[in-house]
Amino acid sequence: MTKRIEAKYKLDRRMGENVWGRPKSPVNRREYGPGQHGQRRKGKLSDYGVQLRAKQKLRGYYGNISEKQFRRLYQEAIRLKGDSGENLIGLLESRLDAVVYRAKFVPTVFAARQFVNHGHVKVNGRRVTIPSYRLKVGDVVEVKESSKQLALVIEATQLAERDVPDYIEVDHSRMTAKLTRLPHLNEVPYPVMMEPHLVVEFYSR
Repeated sequence: MTKRIEAKYKLDRRMGENVWGRPKSPVNRREYGPGQHGQRRKGKLSDYGVQLRAKQKLRGYYGNISEKQFRRLYQEAIRLKGDSGENLIGLLESRLDAVVYRAKFVPTVFAARQFVNHGHVKVNGRRVTIPSYRLKVGDVVEVKESSKQLALVIEATQLAERDVPDYIEVDHSRMTAKLTRLPHLNEVPYPVMMEPHLVVEFYSR
């Protein structure tokens, strides 16, 4: 667990942004990057550097998805009709761990992945332990009965730092959430600007 937390905060500092909008982010105290050269003045990024940074930020935001998984999502996004960047966001937001996080069942994306892994979540009445499981519109996610009173869950539902977005219908009394539709980029409550079109440009080079 320690390694993941360190990597999470390092990503914030490398990007120079509070990627998850968390009050404990080190960027709130130090806006320069990590390491002994973190305070050196940064040069202007090349087009490749800008695209790479956009990819790292988006990939990192969803719990540092593996490069293989992320590339697979991109390949699926470009096969779908419509804007590839918007499609990529729709695919990321329909992941089970993302919906568990958006529904405020857990405080962080990283906790959402672990929560699903440990079998605390059901989809349409069946237990699912795969964080990358793709939800369809109308699927109902539910916290397992024996997990509803976990301190982590109770604290997360009361978090004031973020709201549940419109495309997810949540009932915190029953601890259920339904994905009502796939969102557009401007509907997703990112604390920082995400640029999926740059991610598409990065992979399509």
